[in-house]
Amino acid sequence: MASNSMTMPMSDHSPWATAMSNLGMPPLSMTGQQLMPDFDPSLGLMTGITPINPMMPGLGLAPPPLPREVPVVKEIIHCKSCTLFPPNPNLPPPATRERPPGCKTVFVGGLPENATEQLIVEIFGQCGEIAAIRKSKKNFCHIRFAEEFSVDKALLLSGYHVRLGSSTDKNDSGRLHVDFAQARDDLYEWECRQRLFAREERHRRKIEEDRLRPPSPPPIVHYSEHESSQLGDKIKDDNTFPEAVRVLLTWLERGEVNRRNANNFYSMIQSSNGHIRRLTGEKSQHEKEVEEAKDKFRTAMATILAQFEEIVSVFNAASKQKAWDHFSKAQRKNLDTWRTQVEKIRNMHNEQLMGIRGEEEMEMSDDDMEDSSEKKETYESLGVSQAEALKEENDSLRCQLDAYRNEVELLKQEQGKNQPIGSEEDNTHSQQLSFLQQALQGMQKQLLRMRDELKEREAELEKNIEDKQQLKNQIHDLTEKDVTASSVVSCSQDKESLPEKNRPGPVHTERDAVLVGIISTFLHVHPFGASIEYICSYLQRLDNKINTGDVEALLSRLPCTFRQELTGVGASLEKRWNFCGFQGIKST
Repeated sequence: MASNSMTMPMSDHSPWATAMSNLGMPPLSMTGQQLMPDFDPSLGLMTGITPINPMMPGLGLAPPPLPREVPVVKEIIHCKSCTLFPPNPNLPPPATRERPPGCKTVFVGGLPENATEQLIVEIFGQCGEIAAIRKSKKNFCHIRFAEEFSVDKALLLSGYHVRLGSSTDKNDSGRLHVDFAQARDDLYEWECRQRLFAREERHRRKIEEDRLRPPSPPPIVHYSEHESSQLGDKIKDDNTFPEAVRVLLTWLERGEVNRRNANNFYSMIQSSNGHIRRLTGEKSQHEKEVEEAKDKFRTAMATILAQFEEIVSVFNAASKQKAWDHFSKAQRKNLDTWRTQVEKIRNMHNEQLMGIRGEEEMEMSDDDMEDSSEKKETYESLGVSQAEALKEENDSLRCQLDAYRNEVELLKQEQGKNQPIGSEEDNTHSQQLSFLQQALQGMQKQLLRMRDELKEREAELEKNIEDKQQLKNQIHDLTEKDVTASSVVSCSQDKESLPEKNRPGPVHTERDAVLVGIISTFLHVHPFGASIEYICSYLQRLDNKINTGDVEALLSRLPCTFRQELTGVGASLEKRWNFCGFQGIKST
């Protein structure tokens, strides 16, 4: 080998040339000429091709893939007790299985038979820290690294030829095959890391939600005399009323009302009730503003439509023969386009305005229909309901007046028993007395005003009843005039010709007769009588359409069968209906 030449019959020179290049010898042909002109004997490598050392520090977890058209030549790796020769670059890359999640273990096959665990550590220890080695007797082993990126470095050694020292024995050489291996420890550690990441993500989201969550409202204090006095002032103030009424509601829901502080709670509730007029006034004011805005909008729309009409009139005047002939063709085209646009916009605004007016008219007509129907239905009960409402309001005002008087008396008694300790308590009691007196005067004025209104409503009610009676009389007179004399005579003759038991009586229909029988049976088992509400509740179980007024009218038409009596004394006075049919038979 002095001349660095070798002669051997070969059909394909590229594998032999690659091997010689890896050994640092110039590849020669059988004639002694160099097969690769780019080979540099001083470096022992082919120039122009970048060698790759898998043991080189700085390789990442996943090295960037190299383009296929670039030829890659790996270096020879020299270890203490062995040498690694790279594979033929023309051969396809070794096949590997799918990488398991969290893989830290590799399978290494093709080891020399004389390979030891120390040799395996020497070869693969440069890829990273080795955690464990499981060696088999059949020239393979499993290596578990401490980090995952060491697996990627170990895979780069797949395909390398191993030779122990300078021995050429078959037991001292082998071809490495490195692949991913699935291990339970790797999968368990990977799952633990995933759970840790999930916990950290949940913790991070919780912190973010807590940061973005709006602050909770401050806790509501419990009831005390001091807090109630402050809350009473806050309820009277329009600005602090919403917050104060929520505190009052919480106190009521907690059940902090007792006999001792009932007057304080009553005064606070009364102050809350005083805001109803203010809120009603604000509502009416906003409604008025809305109506004014609607009127303003309608006025502006009408003005805009009037201007649109004037513009359309201008275009119509320009399209007449006198002026139209003086325009050019392009001007006429523009005028037609503008007129079409203006008419379209004008029609659209007209439809919008007509729609608004139509909606208003429909609302007004609906209101009129509702008012008319309500007037027809509630004409008779309107005066009575108003009088009852006024009486109820009068009673409530009287109760409030009595409550104020009781508060004043209690305060006077407390002042008499507990002599004032300091000037501050005197001032507070005097202020409370002055407030109560003012409220008492206001309630008295309101009571007088309500009495006057009640008298006016009663006068209106009497007038309405008189008008109703006059209308009924007029209707009765008209119906009597329409009935002819002949029909009256014939009806009277028919009635006279009928037998006595077929003549029309107080029971007009078969349904009335059934009701009379059921009511008679019901009252017969109630010897002390029953109220009309009790009787109707029993009948409504049989028929929901039965009316209290109809039943009472039917009982009134049969005085010999049913009798109405008053029982009780004072507030317990009650009207009861009794069955007197057996006595009626004797009397009739």
